[in-house]
Amino acid sequence: MKKFRAIAPLVILAVLAVASASYAQQASKIGIINSQKAFETSVEGKKALAQLQDLDTKIKADIQKLDDAIRLLENRMNTGRLTMTQEALLALQADIDKKTTERKRYEEDKAREVNQLSQNLIQKIRVDMVTVIEGLAKERGLDLVLDAQNSGVVTAAPAIDITDEVVRRYDAARSASPVKK
Repeated sequence: MKKFRAIAPLVILAVLAVASASYAQQASKIGIINSQKAFETSVEGKKALAQLQDLDTKIKADIQKLDDAIRLLENRMNTGRLTMTQEALLALQADIDKKTTERKRYEEDKAREVNQLSQNLIQKIRVDMVTVIEGLAKERGLDLVLDAQNSGVVTAAPAIDITDEVVRRYDAARSASPVKK
């Protein structure tokens, strides 16, 4: 019995050592991706950003034309205030009000359109990129992939950042498959 008491702590210590070694081997592997960087540096992301920029430029030009038309009407009203009849001034003011309302509606409609297009483009790229991320995570045995942009990650070792690899694989997959629009 004395021998058992002397050996029991050694057996327990050995079991704990094996258990802790096994736990260390089962530690979770984590990867980090910067979704904003991945979007901005991927070929499709650059195309989407260019498309949104082109649309924004067109909208600004259209709004500038509407502003110019309103300013022209206001100048005509200001310069003709002393020579125009009251009915002509009221008609001119009605035109100004109509153009101002038209401008406001155009701006609101286009803001919604840009927002919807932006969401659609980002969502499409995101869905495709998540497939690439899942494949890479499975290949590398990653248990968890965090988005550095949205998860509150303050700092991470560069070795666990998979952003550049995801972008390379995403671009390769997109260039290999026919473009769908």
